Amino acid sequence: MAAGNRRVSAASARSHTRKGKSGSRSAISRGVWKKLAFVSIVGFLAWAYNAIQPPPPVICGTPNGPPVTAPRIRLQDGRHLAYKESGVPKERAKYKIITTHGFMGSRNDSLFSEELLEELSIYVVSFDRPGYGESDPHPNRSVRSGALDIEGLADQLDLGPKFYVIGISMGGYPIWGCLRYIPHRLAGVALLAPAINYRWPGFPANLSKKAYCQQPLQEQWALRVPYYTPWLTYWWMSQKWLPSSSLIQGTWKPLNRHDRELAIKFAASGRSAERVKATLQQGVFESLHRELMIMFGKWDFDPMELSNPFPNNAVPVHIWQGGEDELVPASLQRYIAERLSWIHYHEIPEAGHLFVLMDGIPSRILRSLLFGEESQNSVN
Repeated sequence: MAAGNRRVSAASARSHTRKGKSGSRSAISRGVWKKLAFVSIVGFLAWAYNAIQPPPPVICGTPNGPPVTAPRIRLQDGRHLAYKESGVPKERAKYKIITTHGFMGSRNDSLFSEELLEELSIYVVSFDRPGYGESDPHPNRSVRSGALDIEGLADQLDLGPKFYVIGISMGGYPIWGCLRYIPHRLAGVALLAPAINYRWPGFPANLSKKAYCQQPLQEQWALRVPYYTPWLTYWWMSQKWLPSSSLIQGTWKPLNRHDRELAIKFAASGRSAERVKATLQQGVFESLHRELMIMFGKWDFDPMELSNPFPNNAVPVHIWQGGEDELVPASLQRYIAERLSWIHYHEIPEAGHLFVLMDGIPSRILRSLLFGEESQNSVN
C-alpha cells in the first residue's frame, strides 16, 4: 500500500513537473509577445511621428539653399520679402498698387501689361509671400501677419501713407487681413476670385454645405484636414495612397471652357513648369501646405462680420468673380457681397477661376478700382 502510494506520488510529481515546464514556456511566450507588441507599437509611433513631420525648408541665401536673385526688403522680425516692381517709376506714379499672388504663384505673376500701367500712370509692386519663391518662410504665418507684411513692404519702399491692394485667389486672405488690421493704410481694394473658407460662421449652414458638397471628394478632404487636424496637413498632402489636393498633385482639369483654354495656352508657353519650380524651391510645406492651414483653418475673425472701415465709402472695395468658378463658388461670393453692402461686386458670366487672364479684364479691374467705372453691385 505504501509502495502504491509512492508510485502515485512519483507519477503526480512528473505530471506537475511537465505542467510546470509548460507553464514556464507559456509565460516566456507571453512575455516575448508582449515585448514584440511593445516594440512594434513604439516603432509604428516613431514612423508615424516622422511621417507627419515636414522637412526643414531650404532657405534662399543660405549655404545649401537657392541663390537670391531678386531685390528683397528686410522686415522688423528679420525675415526677407522678395519683390518685383513694374509700371512707371513710383516717383512719378499717380497710383501705387501692391498685388498678392495666388496659390502656387509668385512675384513674377504679372496681372497687368506694361502698356496699361504706363497709360494709367500706375506703379505696381508684387512680392513672394512667405515661403514662396525667394521670400523667407514664416512658421507663425497668419491672416494678420499677411497684412503686416504688406504694410512693412509699403514702408520699406516708401509708398506713402496710403496705397492700393489687389489680391488674387489664395492671395485674398492677406487682403481681408488688410481690411481688418490696417484699413487706415488703404486707398482702394480689389479682391479677384478670393478664396473662401467654407466654415466662416457668417454663412448659412445650408448654403455653405451645399457648395462644399459640390466639390470633388478629394478636394473636400483637402479642405477638411487643415481645419480639423492641421498637424496632419503635410502627411495628407504628401502621401500617395489616397488622392489629396488636385492642385498640389497637378491633376486639376478645369471644366469651364475659358479656364481650359487659358490653362492650355499657359502650359504651352513653357512658363508653367519653370514658374512652379522657382515658386516651390524652398519646400512645399512652408509655401503650399501652410497656405492651406491658414486659409482653411480657424480664423481670428469672420470677414462677413467686418463693419465698413471707410466713412462715406471713401475707399472703394471690389470683389470680382467668375460665374462658373469651380474652385471658388460664386454662390458664396454673392452672399458675402450681400452681407457687406459696402463692397462693389462684379460677376463675369460664363467665366471661371482664371478670368483675370481674359482679354480686357485687367483693364476693367483697374479702371473700376481707380476711377469708379462699373462701380455698381451687379452681375456684369
